[in-house]
Amino acid sequence: MKCADSIEARSVEESFINLDPIQAAGRLTPEAMKAVISWGDGYSVCDNCHKPFRLDYVNNPPIADFHEEVAKWLNMDQVQLVPGARRAFQEVTGALVGKGEPVIMTGMGHYTAYLSVEVVNGIVREIKPTPDHHITADAAAVSIENATREFGYAPKLVFVDAVDFMYGNFHEVKEIAKVARQYDIPVIYNGAYTVGVLPVDGKKLGVDFVVGSGHKSMSAPAPSGILATTTEYADIVLRTTRIQGDVTGRKFGIKQVGILGCSLMGAPVVGLIASFPAVKERVNHFDEQLKNHKIVTDALLSIEGTKVASEYPRKHTMTRMDTTESFDRIAQIHRKRGFFLSSALGKRGITGIMPGVTKQWKFNTYGLTTSQAEYLADSFIEIAEENSMVIG
Repeated sequence: MKCADSIEARSVEESFINLDPIQAAGRLTPEAMKAVISWGDGYSVCDNCHKPFRLDYVNNPPIADFHEEVAKWLNMDQVQLVPGARRAFQEVTGALVGKGEPVIMTGMGHYTAYLSVEVVNGIVREIKPTPDHHITADAAAVSIENATREFGYAPKLVFVDAVDFMYGNFHEVKEIAKVARQYDIPVIYNGAYTVGVLPVDGKKLGVDFVVGSGHKSMSAPAPSGILATTTEYADIVLRTTRIQGDVTGRKFGIKQVGILGCSLMGAPVVGLIASFPAVKERVNHFDEQLKNHKIVTDALLSIEGTKVASEYPRKHTMTRMDTTESFDRIAQIHRKRGFFLSSALGKRGITGIMPGVTKQWKFNTYGLTTSQAEYLADSFIEIAEENSMVIG
């Protein structure tokens, strides 16, 4: 099937169990699928955009109400929709960080966080991860002190990943925020793997900004995301335009500078709104997702030589496995080399694990049913048995 002459119809979610770490929590709900079809035209949400000509004032579809709902849901004061978490990072650094000014970054931060500092010509100073891949408040304090001595003033911002993309580990967000508060440094919480997946309370965590990814963890089309902030920083980061043409005298009302006037529009925003009721409900059942994840990790750990490279017991459904002493040993002698594992999984209707990788690899079971998790667990065992691996 084709959508157009050169575009194949995508059927990954319908045809496979998809374990791709960045796709698991971004699958659209049926409601979002319908919304995308109905509102897919480029400027569709502008049908009812009237004075003051800002999308967050539009009531049909209920974009204005959605902003208020998300702020309340995250226990923050204001929310702005953005085309992806990376644009939220960029908006914050654009407002708070100047040329040559330091920003504290976790050593396992996403590359887009680094680029958001680079684009404003800021300077990154990292928090050193522990040997078991955690970011601690003590290590954050050391980095802040070192940067303060180096530059003669406190860093302008601290980035903290709630759950990092490398290992799926939780970090000391609340404790790091307390340390930053002592230096009067605002904290940006990267919730790309938590907002929309599990409960998040920004004020309880003590952070100044909460960033979420719609297409990664809120069952929304790409690109979509949210930036939530407190009243203290709303006027700075979500500031409105003051510029005026010197010849024409033109002014631009209350357009917001950080997003060049209009935020999320079209299919991404309506899809995000359509999925929100389901997303709000599902965060209350993350424990069930962890139980299903345990079914799979237990099966993998029963294969001799297999280890969990992430923190264990697992607290998140995205996990890095170390199969250097199990699947990778088979890859050394198998005719398909490292591709034998993804090939064997593909024959069983399972996809999302990077082809050719058998030493360390990530997977995410978020959204799978118990029966799917059991099938996945059985599949890994079967593949191990077919290749004469020892099952403990």
